[in-house]
Amino acid sequence: MFRQYRPIEKGEFFVVAGDTSSGGLDYSACIFLSKTKLDVPLIYHSQSTTAYMSDAIVPVLEKIHDTTGLAPVLAYETNNGGSFELDRISHLNKRGKFLMYMQKQGIGTTDSPTSKKYGWTTSSATRPVMLQDLKEAIDNRLLRLYDEALVNEMFAFVTTQTSTSWRAQAEQGAHDDLIMALAIAWQMYQTEEPPVTYNINLPTYRPADNVIGI
Repeated sequence: MFRQYRPIEKGEFFVVAGDTSSGGLDYSACIFLSKTKLDVPLIYHSQSTTAYMSDAIVPVLEKIHDTTGLAPVLAYETNNGGSFELDRISHLNKRGKFLMYMQKQGIGTTDSPTSKKYGWTTSSATRPVMLQDLKEAIDNRLLRLYDEALVNEMFAFVTTQTSTSWRAQAEQGAHDDLIMALAIAWQMYQTEEPPVTYNINLPTYRPADNVIGI
């Protein structure tokens, strides 16, 4: 379920985005993007429901907090049952070690006022913006990506003509769960800042340790 490519370091700030799934042949995907290092060192990817993903990533989010000293920010896509899972995962955050992302008005700007709605909604308005912003980031080599499955999804992500317009999507038989999660994470990168921290002693882990403990 988890793929980790380097140790998580103290002082790193993470934005975490989940592409949700209601089960079946669909995948749940979660991207852990380091705003500090501009890379994706950790990915969750499983052919499972969003509820199963939540149970898996909450302990990881807590360990990221303890390792970095900063609370990561989490956004779930509200589509495919994600909106129902937002309340549950916020209750799983009993220790307050991660923050819930609040939707912004005026997607794509860095000074947008914050609304009171949690999670990320992929719609006809937000989808083109998030995919275009991600394309520009990839084209300009702003992000370091290690995951083969994510890169393969990009090669299978094509523009097709619908009855009314052109649409970027996974080609037939392919998936785009990781791409959509990364696109959400990149939007979060543009707006989210590290929370204010205080000088307290936190548990630390050796550099050789990885977040998921395997």
